[in-house]
Formats: sequence, structure tokens, C-alpha cells
Amino acid sequence: MFEHILVAVDGSEGSKRALETAARLAAHSDAELLILTVYRHHSMTEASMSMVRPNDPENLDDVLRSYAREVAEKAKAEAAERGAGRVRAFVKNGQPARTIVKFGEDHGADLIVVGSRGMGDIEGFLLGSVSHKVTSLARCPVMVV
Repeated sequence: MFEHILVAVDGSEGSKRALETAARLAAHSDAELLILTVYRHHSMTEASMSMVRPNDPENLDDVLRSYAREVAEKAKAEAAERGAGRVRAFVKNGQPARTIVKFGEDHGADLIVVGSRGMGDIEGFLLGSVSHKVTSLARCPVMVV
């Protein structure tokens, strides 16, 4: 049925439900499960701080990347517990919807699974949710859980 399933996780309840569904699908179809956590700076000031002090271990980029890595690794363990056999976890920086779609294209995903509501921010209220954007941009099927 599916060979490469991509699931986007951000630690929210919606992404946890998406992970459960994607893990079951991967187990059922013996598909590889690709777990992606996307983090991003929320302002130009925050983004510039990590460029000004790149060796400071407490810069925002390091903190966000570290948290995203924890979310991705926890999701990987949960997917394996739910029966997914081949699971890989990734962390990327960027605009969430576009990063998810591009990652899916680059890794041959034939299904993208996303939660209907994630952590979000004010941009989500003004410009539409990540799940809505992913469904609009993706060339493969998208399942919104």
C-alpha cells in the first residue's frame, strides 16, 4: 500500500494522534516511517541572536534544535512500540508546511500524515494552519488526523 510514510510531529496532542495513526499504517503496510520535527525562529531578532553568538550553547537555535530532537526521538520510540518496524527520525529548521512537503518529496514519501492542530502560533491564525498548507502544497496524499 505505502512504502514511505512521513509523519510530522511537534509534541502536540494532534501530532501524537497523527503519530499513532502513521505507526499503525506503517506496521500494517510494512512501510518505512519517517518522523519529522520542524523548528523555526519566531522573529528576526531571535534568529539574528544565534548568528551573533553561534558558539553560545544557550542560543535560541541550539535550544530549539535540542527540544525538536527530543520530540523526534520520543516519537521514534513510540512508533516502534506501536509496531512500526523501520523508523527514522529527523529534525529540520524552517517554515513548517514547506519544510514538511519538501522533506517528503526529497525522501519519496507516498503519504504525509499530520495532526489537525499543532503547537502553532499567531501565524497559524492569520495565514491558515500547517495542516491546511501541507494539503495545499503536497503532491502525494495527505492524511489529517
